[in-house]
Amino acid sequence: MKKKETVPELSMAADMETVDADALLAELDRESNTRNYSGIVSKVIVSTVLVAIIGYILYCLFGFIEERARKSIFTGLIVLAGYLLYPRKKGESTRLKNIPLIDAITGILAAAPFFYFAICVESFIEKATKITTFDIIFALVGIILLFELCRRVVGVPIMCVAGAFIIYMVYHCMVERGFGFGKMLSTLVYQLFYSNVSIMGTPINVCVNFIVLFILFGSFLEKSGIGTFFVDLANSIAGGSAGGPAKVAVISSALEGMYSGSSVANTVGSGSITIPVMKKAGYKPEFAAAVEAAASTGGQIMPPIMGAAAFLMAEITGISYPTIAVAAILPAVLYFTGIFVMVHFEAKKMGLKGLPKEAIPNFFKLLLSRGYLLLPIIVLVVLMNQGTTSSMAAFYAILTAIVVSLFRKETILTPKKLLETVENGAKNAIGVSVACAMSGIVIGIITYTTLATTLLNVIVPLAEKNVFLALFLTMVACIVCGMGVPTTANYILMATITAPIVIDMGIPLLAAHMFVFFFGIVADITPPVALAAYAGSAIAHSNPMKTGVQATKLAITAFIIPYIFALSPEILWLNDPGVLDVIRITVTAVIGMVGISGGLEGYFFGNLKIWERLIFIAGGLMMVIPSVETDIIGVIAVAIGVILNLLRNRIAAKRVG
Repeated sequence: MKKKETVPELSMAADMETVDADALLAELDRESNTRNYSGIVSKVIVSTVLVAIIGYILYCLFGFIEERARKSIFTGLIVLAGYLLYPRKKGESTRLKNIPLIDAITGILAAAPFFYFAICVESFIEKATKITTFDIIFALVGIILLFELCRRVVGVPIMCVAGAFIIYMVYHCMVERGFGFGKMLSTLVYQLFYSNVSIMGTPINVCVNFIVLFILFGSFLEKSGIGTFFVDLANSIAGGSAGGPAKVAVISSALEGMYSGSSVANTVGSGSITIPVMKKAGYKPEFAAAVEAAASTGGQIMPPIMGAAAFLMAEITGISYPTIAVAAILPAVLYFTGIFVMVHFEAKKMGLKGLPKEAIPNFFKLLLSRGYLLLPIIVLVVLMNQGTTSSMAAFYAILTAIVVSLFRKETILTPKKLLETVENGAKNAIGVSVACAMSGIVIGIITYTTLATTLLNVIVPLAEKNVFLALFLTMVACIVCGMGVPTTANYILMATITAPIVIDMGIPLLAAHMFVFFFGIVADITPPVALAAYAGSAIAHSNPMKTGVQATKLAITAFIIPYIFALSPEILWLNDPGVLDVIRITVTAVIGMVGISGGLEGYFFGNLKIWERLIFIAGGLMMVIPSVETDIIGVIAVAIGVILNLLRNRIAAKRVG
C-alpha cells in the first residue's frame, strides 16, 4: 500500500490539501482496509504470521516441497493472516487493541484444512478421488471460509462468479453425468480442494513462485525512497512546461504504477501530492483527478514489472516474461503519449503555465545524487534478459534494494523498518492471493466440465466469424467483470473464459491475452464503477462520475490499442518485423496518438473546428494501425489538419492585430 510522501519541490508550488490516504484507501480499496492492533501480544502474533508468509516464500525459492503441499501451506498462511487482519464488515473500526476471538478461531479453522492437506498430501495422492467423509467435511470448511475471506478482502463480485460456477458444476455432475448426491459432493470437493487445479491450481502456484516476491520487491522499492525520486525526476523533466504539474503526475504515476500493482493505491499515494498541485496550477478538479487516475491505472501495463497479472500471463500462455514485457513497450508508450499530449493541449487551451524555476530540481544533479535508486530495477531487467528466472531475478533485485537503502541515512532499513517492509509486502500479497485462489475455482470447474469448449461452440457461431464482434464482446465482458474486481482476478477469469474464443478466431495467443489484460485494467477508470477515478475525485473534491468520464477520455488509447494489436500483431513485435518496420511502426504510432489526442481535446495550434477534429482523429487512427498504406493515408490526413489549423489561426491572429 502506498503511503503519502512529502515532496519539497512540489510543496513550494502549492499549499497541499490534507488527505487521509489510509482512510481513503480503506473506503475504496478493500485490500487496503486492514486492522491496526495496539496490543503487544496481538502485534506479535500478526507480525509472526506475516513474516512467516515471506519466510516461507523464500524457503520455497531455495528448498523443495511437494507441489500441492507447497501451495496448500501458502494458502493456509494467507487465510490465517487474512482473518486476523481484515474486519468482518465495511465501516467496522480497524483500530483494535486485541485480535477478536471469533476471528482468531475462524482463522485457525480456515487454515487447518490447508495444513491438513499439506501434511497428508502423500495419502491423498494414493487415495485419488476416494476421499473419506472426514476429508469432505474438512475441505468444505476450508472452501466456505475461503469464500467468506474473499468477501472481506476482495469483495462480493468474484465470490458470486465463483459461486455461479460451483452451481454449474453441481448441475453438470447431477444432470449431465447422472451422479447421486454423495458422488457429486465428493467429486466437487475433490476437484475444488484436493486436485492440482482449482484452489491449488495455476494462479496460487504463480503467487508462490513469482507474485509475492515481486510484491515484496515493490515494498522494498517504496522504502528506498524511489517514489519521491520518481516525482522529482518527472518534475525536473516536465515541471516547467505548460501545465507542468499534470505532466509530472503522468510521468511519475507511470513509473510508480509499474511496481504498485494497484490502480487505487497508486492514485491515492501519488494523487495526494499531485492533484492539489494541478488544481493550484489552474486545472479543473475533474481533469486533475482524471489525469492521476488514468496515469496510475496505466502503470500496470508499464514494463518491466507490469504488476502481478503479467506473471500469470507468462504462466498461462507459456510465453517468457521478458517477451511479454517487450511486447508491452509500444502499447505502454502509446498509452502515456496519449495522456501526456492531451494534458499539454488542455494546458495550452487554458493558457496554463508551468511551475516556477525554484520549484524544479535539476535533472542531472538529481540523477547524480539519487540515480542509484534505479539500480534494483536495472538489476531486475538485466537478470531477466540474461535468462535468470523471474523469481531469482526478483530476489536479487530485493537484495539490491536493501543495499541501495543504505546510501542515505533517512532510508537505511533499521530492524524496525525492515520488519515493517516485510509485513507490508505480506499484507499486500493477501488480496492478490485470495483473488487467485477464487479464480482457480473457476479455472478448475471450466477444465473439469469442458465449459470452455461449450462456450466456443456457442459464441463463435454467434459471432459468425466476425472477429471484431468477438473482440467487442470480450471487451465488454472484461470491463463489466472488472468493475470492483482486482486486475489479477479479472485477468485470470477472462483469460480462461474469453481469450480462448478470440484465439479460436485467429488472434495470436499473446495478442489475445494482452487484449483481456488491457481491458481488465481500464475497468478501474470506466464508469459506473471506476474505483481509481473515484479515489482521485475524493482527493480533488470533484464530481465522481464526471471524473470517470474524463479519465476514460484521457485513457482513450487503452480502448483503441488492444484492437490494433489484436488485428495487427506487429505492434507487439510479433510476426518478426524488421528493424525499419519497428522504427516506422513506433514513429507513426506516436505521431498518430498526437493526432488523436489533438482531435479529442479540440486543440492543436489553436482551437479546432469539428471537421478539423475529425480529420485529426481519422488520420491518427490510420497511423496507429501498423501498415504502410494506412501510415501514408494517416500522415497525409494529419498534415492537412495541421496546415489548415495553422493557417486559420494565423489569419485569425492577423485580424486581431
